[in-house]
Amino acid sequence: MEKENLEWRTINRKNILHTRVMDVIEQTSISPDGTEYTYIVEDSVDWAIVIPVYEDNFLMVKQWRHGERELSLEFPGGDIDEGENVEEGAKRELLEEAGVIAKKFTHLMTINPNPALNNNHVHIYCAEDLTLTGTQSLDKDEFLNCEKVPIKEVYEKMGTGMHNHALMAAALFAYIRYKNEIPAVK
Repeated sequence: MEKENLEWRTINRKNILHTRVMDVIEQTSISPDGTEYTYIVEDSVDWAIVIPVYEDNFLMVKQWRHGERELSLEFPGGDIDEGENVEEGAKRELLEEAGVIAKKFTHLMTINPNPALNNNHVHIYCAEDLTLTGTQSLDKDEFLNCEKVPIKEVYEKMGTGMHNHALMAAALFAYIRYKNEIPAVK
């Protein structure tokens, strides 16, 4: 089918909840056959994920995730501030969360976290040739530890336990593609 046979037309958007991290929008759209439907979508700022490579390790952050109500081990990242350049925001998040400055910073991928619900994008970077400052600069509601995790361990554990964040799996895929590696699976 051509785009014209699949494209929906938005006729109304109403903000039903504003939060610090997103707005929940009631959106009314007309389907390709002319039928009107209402959906709930999220408006949010773009995010960045940075994969810091240090020797044979990734630098990852362990933090509490409220939705899962569990600890999660993730690559550093966060919101891009309003008016901020995406790459600069990614570098800022890396410095704030991991206390790291990278001499080599490579964009790997930009994806939508869930196009059924989200309008924002996640920008994934690889950070190499690192300087570890030893100092974090966390937001007042951020409590996290930065850890060196062997790359092989992340390959083996992704999708299990504390490595269950889907966007981290996507970021790892981007890194594997960047390095042109195919990890062995047990």
